[in-house]
Amino acid sequence: MESRTEAPPKPTAADGRGAAAGTSAAPEPAKAPRKRPPLWLLIVIGILVIAGLIYGIKFLLYALGHESTDDARVDADTVAITSKIAERIDRVLVDTNQPVTKGQVLVLLDDVDERTRLAQALANRQAQVAQARAAESNVALTSATQTAQNQQNNGAIASAQASILNAAASATSAEQQVGAAAAAVGQAEAQLRATQANVPSAREALARANADLSRTQALVRTGDLAQQTLDADRASQAQAQAQYRAALDNVNAAQTSVTQEQARYTAAIASANAAQAGINAQRGQLTTAQGRLSESDTPYKVGAEQAQYAAAQAQVKALDAQVRSGREQLGYTIIRSPIDGYVGAKNIEIGATVSPGQSLLDIVPRYGTYITANYKETQLGKIKVGQDVDITVDAYKGTVFHGKVQTIGPASQNTFSLVPASNATGNFVKVTQRLPIRIILVNPPADKPLRDGMSVETNVDIKSH
Repeated sequence: MESRTEAPPKPTAADGRGAAAGTSAAPEPAKAPRKRPPLWLLIVIGILVIAGLIYGIKFLLYALGHESTDDARVDADTVAITSKIAERIDRVLVDTNQPVTKGQVLVLLDDVDERTRLAQALANRQAQVAQARAAESNVALTSATQTAQNQQNNGAIASAQASILNAAASATSAEQQVGAAAAAVGQAEAQLRATQANVPSAREALARANADLSRTQALVRTGDLAQQTLDADRASQAQAQAQYRAALDNVNAAQTSVTQEQARYTAAIASANAAQAGINAQRGQLTTAQGRLSESDTPYKVGAEQAQYAAAQAQVKALDAQVRSGREQLGYTIIRSPIDGYVGAKNIEIGATVSPGQSLLDIVPRYGTYITANYKETQLGKIKVGQDVDITVDAYKGTVFHGKVQTIGPASQNTFSLVPASNATGNFVKVTQRLPIRIILVNPPADKPLRDGMSVETNVDIKSH
């Protein structure tokens, strides 16, 4: 658009008159008219203002309806490849960052020792199979010899029963003798009690005689009694002393008789016990013979041989397990990939000796990656499982991935640290904690693979669900 310039106005008569009237006043300059902005500029400015309002309102609405964080990364359940046996590495068939498929051979271990152990297990199994066959033959042999042993044991039982009858007769006679001896002991004890009863009266008579003799001696010395009285008291005292000694001798004789009768009674009891022991001995022989018959006649004897045969077969099965274990150990020398993925880290070289559980390789899965976003605790109030998530990846500018909240962490990151925060000292400083949220991807673009550890930004739609 072209701009037009206007010519200055021509002087009029009135202007001339005014100039003539005041020749001393300078003429006033003409005011330039204000230029209006071009129409196209106004249109552009209007469009920009409208676009800014639309974008600002849209951004505001999006920000109010989403919780965002850039503290997020791509994660994957990396699989650590370990060895189940201690062995030397023979070959490594993959390298770092190499794609692998499920079942692909990754590492070969030296298998010389494993093959040797497997061969030994196979040989032991063959030897045990031979023993099982020998145990099977013993079953028939045991059954053939059982009948002859039964006949011999039946004869031994009959002989033991006859010996028991003879011993029972001897025991009956001995018991009768015990009864007679017990009666004799009773009589002797009665005689002893009778003689013991006479001792006190004889002792009292001797004491009286001694007292009379002492008084008489005193009176004779004073002349109050005649000598004849003293002689009579002495004779009475000697007679009383003789009667007392006779009573004691009778007690001793009766005690000796009791001892003799008790000895006879003890001997009779011993004889009866011996006779009873003879019965028990013969019964023991009968029991032994019956036990031998039961042992030889029992059906379990053949069953025991059959059990040995079964045990031999069980041992064969145990050796089968050893053979299977040997084959498994041999199979452990071939390490395969359990998943489809990529070799992340290779921690081994040819010739190194590995131990059970040692990490050899890390396989990052080709599929199944997810997002771990660490949200502040102040942002979690409206975040729920199942809500939609918009994801932007630093590696793919302009591409928005979509996902859903799968789980919300049960504790903050600080809780699982090696040295968790302790507020018991009293010097507490409140720090906003972050909790991890797992986000699964929904139909991610196949041409934009996500790698473990990539930085992302997530925006959770708190209005969904």
